[in-house]
Order: sequence, then structure tokens, then C-alpha cells
Amino acid sequence: MLAGGAARRLGGRDKPGVVVGGTTLLDRVLAAVAGGTGTERIVVVGPRRDLAAPPEGGVWWCREDPPGGGPVAAIAAGLVAIATPFVAVLAADLPFLTGREIELLRRGAEEPAAHAAVLVDPGGRRQYLAAVWRTARLRAALPADPVGRPVRGLFADQVVMSVRADALACLDCDAPADVARARRWAGRVRPGTM
Repeated sequence: MLAGGAARRLGGRDKPGVVVGGTTLLDRVLAAVAGGTGTERIVVVGPRRDLAAPPEGGVWWCREDPPGGGPVAAIAAGLVAIATPFVAVLAADLPFLTGREIELLRRGAEEPAAHAAVLVDPGGRRQYLAAVWRTARLRAALPADPVGRPVRGLFADQVVMSVRADALACLDCDAPADVARARRWAGRVRPGTM
């Protein structure tokens, strides 16, 4: 889980610490991961934070080098702790992601021809930081210097399964308007269970 970005569009606020519906974005995504199946290790790439309800088995914390080196550098840092054949790559700013979507992504990535599966919103936009990969394919896709590289570049030359999801599951809180929208919806939806 990527939880260390600069959040420039949020004025540099600690995005994973933003509270939506009484729960931080990070805690909401951790609840979704805990609600999925087959989770062996949860790795959070970003500064260590207090968690409202640490998942069973805890969290392995690490940082990208250099800190703030971007999402591909964060993915590379987190992969050091992964020894499983599949890995979920998730942003910590998806307040309505649930274990159901993570399970559908895992099933998509397990398709024989697939290298990865990614959430796709109703408008056809891929949510690159809501994906499950075959770990070996993700390692092979990483550039030698991952600093500052765009995540979508990892998907070039890959067989990617699209997993359709509703707009709420794909909502990422990148800008103040996104946070406001998430807060409006939060009273109607419990974290990790939509």
C-alpha cells in the first residue's frame, strides 16, 4: 500500500491521515485489505503512523528511496518484503475500496494469460493504484531507476485484465473536491464494506 506521496493537490496535507467518516484514509484501505482473502503480509510504504485498528498480523512499514521518490519507487521498496506469487498494489487514498474489489482483482490476475488486473471506473478510466499483479511480472516491469516514473508505464507490454467497479470504489482522494465528495458519502457506507 502506497502511503507516502506529497499530496500537492491537497496542499501537502498528510493524505493517508485525512479523516473520512471518522476514519483515516489509510485505516479505511487497511480495512478493505483485511476484508479480502489470501492476505499474507501487509506492507505500507510511507512514514509510520498510528493505526486505529491494526490488522491481524500487523503491518510491515518501509520507505522509498529517496522519500517522495514517487509511486514506482514506492512499489519497488514495498516489493522487497513480498515473497508471494501475487501482490496487490493499492493507494492509501481509496476510501470506498472493499475486500470484494480486491478479491475480484486477485481473480483477474490469476487468469492464465494475465500479468495484472486493474480496477476500471464506469467511464473506462483505469485506477492504476488499485491493482493486483503477478509478483514476478511486476518486478520485471520495474525500471532500473524508478524515481519519478509514472505508474501507468509499468502496465506497458503487460496483459492486463480490467475489473469493472462502480465510481465510488474507484474514488481516489487526490483533491479537496474528492475529499468533500468522500465525506458526503461516508455516512452512508462503512469502511471496507460496500
